[in-house]
Amino acid sequence: MTDPTTVVIDSDQLPDETFEWGTLKWLCNAKLSPGAAQTLGLCHIWAGQRNPRHFHPNCEEVLFMLAGTGQHSFDDEVLELRRGSVIRIPAGVRHNLANTGSETITCLISFSSGDRETVFLE
Repeated sequence: MTDPTTVVIDSDQLPDETFEWGTLKWLCNAKLSPGAAQTLGLCHIWAGQRNPRHFHPNCEEVLFMLAGTGQHSFDDEVLELRRGSVIRIPAGVRHNLANTGSETITCLISFSSGDRETVFLE
């Protein structure tokens, strides 16, 4: 039996949010699926670009690299990421991802809240 709150969404119908550095597409969150306790999205960072340094006060993030290579700033550490890398970012940790390769980074991003909060530091 299907849960009455189960929602199937055609991701091709969802909008991309475009920034100077790349795009975000939200696949699941409390806005798209009321009652959702998670957020899931696709992030693309173009070659030579990086997203702004930020943190999430109300949730942790898990990032899975689907394509590309980059450097992830994680508080005061810099970690090398490539296709297949997985990183867990605890709530409150300052971070961002810079594309150091020649192809677009594609990563799946997941948050432990359906209504994730983001505080930008730049």
